Amino acid sequence: MVSTSKIKSVDFYRKIPRDLTEASLSGAGLSIVAALSMMFLFGMELNNYLTVSTTTSVVVDKSSDAEFLRIDFNMSFPALSCEFASVDVSDVLGTNRLNITKTVRKHSIDKNLRPTGSEFHSGSTATELKHDAEDDEEYGEGSVSLNGHSFDRVTHHYPILVVNFFAPWCYWSTRLKPSWEKAANIIRERYDRESDGRILVAKVDCTEEVDLCRRNHIQGYPSIRIFRKGSDVRDDHGHHDHESYYGDRDTDSLVKMMEDLVAPIKLDSQMISSDNSSTKLETGLKRPAPVTGGCRIEGFVRVKKVPGNLVISARSAAHSFDASQMNMSHVISSFSFGKTITPKVMSDIKILLPHLGRSHDRLNGNSYVTNPRDSTENVTIEHFLQVVKTEVMTRSYKLVEEYEYTAHSSLVHSLHIPVVKFHYEPSPMQVLITENPKSFSHFLTNVCAIIGGVFTVAGILDSILHNTMRMVKKVELGKNF
Repeated sequence: MVSTSKIKSVDFYRKIPRDLTEASLSGAGLSIVAALSMMFLFGMELNNYLTVSTTTSVVVDKSSDAEFLRIDFNMSFPALSCEFASVDVSDVLGTNRLNITKTVRKHSIDKNLRPTGSEFHSGSTATELKHDAEDDEEYGEGSVSLNGHSFDRVTHHYPILVVNFFAPWCYWSTRLKPSWEKAANIIRERYDRESDGRILVAKVDCTEEVDLCRRNHIQGYPSIRIFRKGSDVRDDHGHHDHESYYGDRDTDSLVKMMEDLVAPIKLDSQMISSDNSSTKLETGLKRPAPVTGGCRIEGFVRVKKVPGNLVISARSAAHSFDASQMNMSHVISSFSFGKTITPKVMSDIKILLPHLGRSHDRLNGNSYVTNPRDSTENVTIEHFLQVVKTEVMTRSYKLVEEYEYTAHSSLVHSLHIPVVKFHYEPSPMQVLITENPKSFSHFLTNVCAIIGGVFTVAGILDSILHNTMRMVKKVELGKNF
């Protein structure tokens, strides 16, 4: 068997006898400094271990061809009526979708961007309305021309007032005029104004009665409005609650529409019967007209990941628009690409990368206001957006996939109907941010190195200090070295 003395000879950490050690004030002070240094360096190393380290790289976007890009938006147009507001999408591959309504909602607002009612439902309108065949048949002026002074008086006198707001230069107004006057003559013969007085067919020239048409928020020509005595409510601006007619414009259709309006009204009392509410919006050809001239458009669309356009415009298959009166001023409450990031995920991103997430909503809160009266040309507002996909990968899973973008806006003067156009261009590259894991063994190694290094350096300093003090004492005693 190996003797105990031989085993003890292997001890690398031999203990100095207690009576040979010497405690000193300088040694105690150096020990305190060494301990504080160890604690400080240990805290620094622990903070470095807990801090997330990332690497950023640019790689080719590996999204599949079938993957779509979502665009979320919330915009307010103080001078664009919900009646004609249209959201359109097109791209370089030939995609062209007009008047998207399935994922888009519209709310009427006033000029101060305050909502004025519930959601505005556009409904379904025919892409091509029926008109009378063009012929040389003569027709008399059956409808009554109204102006700003006579409009209010007539509105409160007749139970039903049907008005054609038109513009002489408008092609669709010219197409409507023969059938409108014929229908007015037929209605006047069947429902005499003096003996019957339940309905009046009228017209308003919006090139002459600009203020009257503006009060009724007429933006497209021709606009057929239905006013009902007793149900119309005037506000401070002289506006009347009314309906818009979107049906066919031939004589027979117009006459049927007007007779359906008169049918619930008793001749003797000229009051609308109680069952009128059930027929007020029948067949979808009559819908409430916008009570204000503004519109808030919110929702989302899905587009292909290729350069394209998102366009907000006034659109109708059977109306004309006065370009000089169109104002596409707007305020962007939110505009972003990709899935909506929850507040919790966004907070995790801020912890991981403080500078990430600052450009996914660059247009939020911006206002783009123009005044069409300042120029004879129309103002189209264009936004040029370059979109970059960013993925953040943690050690175990993908934390988030977001789309950041740059935005440059400009005002363009042209002779066409003004629009708001968002040109978006997705980048073929993507930014990949990867979290770099730190091993616990490396952390322990560094902690041991800190403790050993500080202990060793402190020992060296203590030895130097101790020997220096001994030499000073010898010099004082006059001893030779």
